Amino acid sequence: MIIFGVAFLALCTLAGIFAGEMLGKLIGVPANVGGVGIAMVILILLGSYLKKRGLFDGTSEQGIQFWSAVYIPIVVAMAAQQNVYGALAGGPMAILAGVAAVAASFALVPVLSRIGQKKPEAGVDEKPLTTGPRV
Repeated sequence: MIIFGVAFLALCTLAGIFAGEMLGKLIGVPANVGGVGIAMVILILLGSYLKKRGLFDGTSEQGIQFWSAVYIPIVVAMAAQQNVYGALAGGPMAILAGVAAVAASFALVPVLSRIGQKKPEAGVDEKPLTTGPRV
């Protein structure tokens, strides 16, 4: 059902916001540090896991697709709530945490891109799309 997709997205968002708040407290910044990003990673990993197990069907995905249509306004609203000045006034540790979060995100791109790929079947030769010479 579509409502399960919306509930799944809400659960991932709550878990990400909670983790961002805890990360902020851990490093001494009175702000949510990467909660939305953590929520998206949880959504991708858990959604992929459930889909492989057959527990997440196409109609549930429609609930997530509904919110993906309004994703940018939601992220802008969430970012407006965060205290950016307070994070920067927190000193070099806050800046280091931001740089570390960006570096970790870049490092996870290859991992996340492999999640949706199918493994090639044994004995199937892959042929190039074109047979002409490369220019």
